[in-house]
Amino acid sequence: QVQLVESGGGLVQAGDSLRLSCVASGGTFSTYAMGWFRRAPGNGRDFVAGISKSGGSTYYAGSVKGRFTISRDNAKNTVYLQMNSLKPEDTAVYYCGADRTLGDVATTIPNNYNYWGQGTQVTVSS
Repeated sequence: QVQLVESGGGLVQAGDSLRLSCVASGGTFSTYAMGWFRRAPGNGRDFVAGISKSGGSTYYAGSVKGRFTISRDNAKNTVYLQMNSLKPEDTAVYYCGADRTLGDVATTIPNNYNYWGQGTQVTVSS
């Protein structure tokens, strides 16, 4: 069983930056692809970014490409989401997920993820 704990959320102004962290425990971190998703009020859980087990492949939603960067440190069992040039529409609860995939890829589909954290709130004011 893998436990995921997100941190780093908060209230910021448009144009500011935040870095989210997600620390994993209870499993072999390097065997999981990792993803960041977000849920805004009234919406479903939307894909934000994903990273393969090795970190060699990354994937982004079109709305965040060029502003957000996903990375991982397998030695620290941690995945990060660096968020720059934040916009009010980025306001959401952000979740990290772990996918027990066989390949060195990451998926954009929430149902493919096996474990989830509790989420961290990001609020961007205009």
